[in-house]
Amino acid sequence: MSNHTVEYIRYRVPADRSAEFLAAYTRAAVPLAAAPQCVDYELTRCEEDFEHFILRITWTSTKDHLEGFRSSEHFRDFFAHIRPYVENIEEMRHYTPTSVRGSGAATPTLYAWAGGEEPFARLTEVFYEKVLADDLLAPVFAGLAPEHAAHVAQWLGEVFGGPAVYSEEHGGDDGSGAHAHMVAKHFGKGITEPQRRRWVNLIQDAADEAGLPTDAEFRSAFVAYIEWGTRLALYFSGPNAARPTGQPVPLWNWGAAPPYQP
Repeated sequence: MSNHTVEYIRYRVPADRSAEFLAAYTRAAVPLAAAPQCVDYELTRCEEDFEHFILRITWTSTKDHLEGFRSSEHFRDFFAHIRPYVENIEEMRHYTPTSVRGSGAATPTLYAWAGGEEPFARLTEVFYEKVLADDLLAPVFAGLAPEHAAHVAQWLGEVFGGPAVYSEEHGGDDGSGAHAHMVAKHFGKGITEPQRRRWVNLIQDAADEAGLPTDAEFRSAFVAYIEWGTRLALYFSGPNAARPTGQPVPLWNWGAAPPYQP
């Protein structure tokens, strides 16, 4: 996502042409969506002045847009539909996303939705009890430090939107080394795919016993991170793993499904 660029095109379309403008963009959206350089798009209309529209298109890069899309059949098909409205463009520029982004209070974090610190502490306590009693995983965690479960609870809490406790304690002065710190714990472990799969299964069982939310939206996001994280652990435990540079803790959010509404 770091190389993506966002193009904004601001239109002023007279009210008596707005219906045909929207119809034209509905047709133009078909070749736009089919272009491999297009990540997503959205056309919005001003509530205070119905003549103003803004089209937002996320491109894989500015170069891909200008040199790839604009030289393609997709662009020719797209432009054929919107050509009559070029004269109505007031601004057309590319913008690079910054680090200033996030979700507002209207969308709860996964951490808040789960109930905060306590459920994640229960989760790791139950989980590591299962791990140490499991014939496949117990050898991997031989000599487990007493504080390990608490540290993993901090990690998961931060990943899912909670306080940055793990980063503050293990990430160095600026927290950027937190991910590398966690990854380093897996070097040389030689984790196998059956062991990874057992890990995934046991933490889902532990989530049930610890009382984490069972709604489909939360669990799909929870399992998505568990799959992502354990597959990275599998890679970094292998003989050919490249040590990562300083990286912060990944931040996980809701997936394609909206947060659960009772």
